[in-house]
Amino acid sequence: MYGFEAMTFNIHGGYLEAIVRGCRSGLLTASDYNNLCQCETLEDIKMHLSATEYGPYLQNEPSPLHTTTIVEKCTLKLVDEYKHMLTQATEPLSTFLEFITYGHMIDNVVLIVTGTLHERDVQELLEKCHPLGMFDSIATLAVAQNMRELYRLVLVDTPLAPYFSECITSEDLDDMNIEIMRNTLYKAYLEDFYRFCQKLGGATAEIMSDILAFEADRRAVNITINSIGTELTRDDRRKLYSNFGLLYPYGHEELAVCEDIDQVRSVMEKYPPYQSIFSKLSYGESQMLDKAFYEEEVKRLCLAFEQQFHYGVFFAYMRLREQEIRNMMWISECVAQNQKSRVHDSVVFIF
Repeated sequence: MYGFEAMTFNIHGGYLEAIVRGCRSGLLTASDYNNLCQCETLEDIKMHLSATEYGPYLQNEPSPLHTTTIVEKCTLKLVDEYKHMLTQATEPLSTFLEFITYGHMIDNVVLIVTGTLHERDVQELLEKCHPLGMFDSIATLAVAQNMRELYRLVLVDTPLAPYFSECITSEDLDDMNIEIMRNTLYKAYLEDFYRFCQKLGGATAEIMSDILAFEADRRAVNITINSIGTELTRDDRRKLYSNFGLLYPYGHEELAVCEDIDQVRSVMEKYPPYQSIFSKLSYGESQMLDKAFYEEEVKRLCLAFEQQFHYGVFFAYMRLREQEIRNMMWISECVAQNQKSRVHDSVVFIF
């Protein structure tokens, strides 16, 4: 019942909410990013990070450092924190935390299947997979030739199994089918997560509905832009949109018929929360759209911490850490490739 969470929430969730709020205080600040952007080498970045919570993870790394090493160690910190929270959690929080990893599982499945299609080494692909999205039978994905085999041989025993009902076909896997599979799985996952949060009710439902609706709308825009000029029909495009969000259903009808980025823009400008995002872009430009969406997402995630006694803070914290790792990857790449002038292009400040 909304408003009464404070009476019982702390029995099971109080300790972990305190932990996650403590972890949030360890996120890099604007001054940290400014210092990182001044670094001349990856060793300088390591030295600066040694004063943050990433210090213990990077201190034993030998020179020369690589960007992949920095990203790997920062991701390891996120994974350690997640595992600690998961082991301490009871129902329904443990299920909520597991839901957070399903997106990474989908990305890992797509990575392995696409890599196998292009005859890449499976071991090399496994190293590139996100550690939060690993499951026991992931290495055997390489044997599948079509969606049906992929489901029957591998995914039937994973949490993704229910999401596969919509995309089991006997068609051979090619780049187009794999991308459709990714978006179909994501649609089913987001709708399932949304229903679960609604069932929890209270502040969790209110906050997570807003965050997941934004994610669904962002995916709808990205699917539309990426499918312009491809053989994907309007009906196929519409089927990939999630059945909730601010754009559902009328915005989806309009997006499905868009033929270029400016038509997408005119649809999105009808919705006040998205006007500010598209006002930052000049006409015909889509390169900076991802950054504008990330900035809006970070704002919404930070707002989740303004309320207490809800599970949204766990989702928000994981997403903010992932954004922080993306920021560090971009800064490290710019430093490593001597492109300091572009270092601010993709950095999204969190606080």
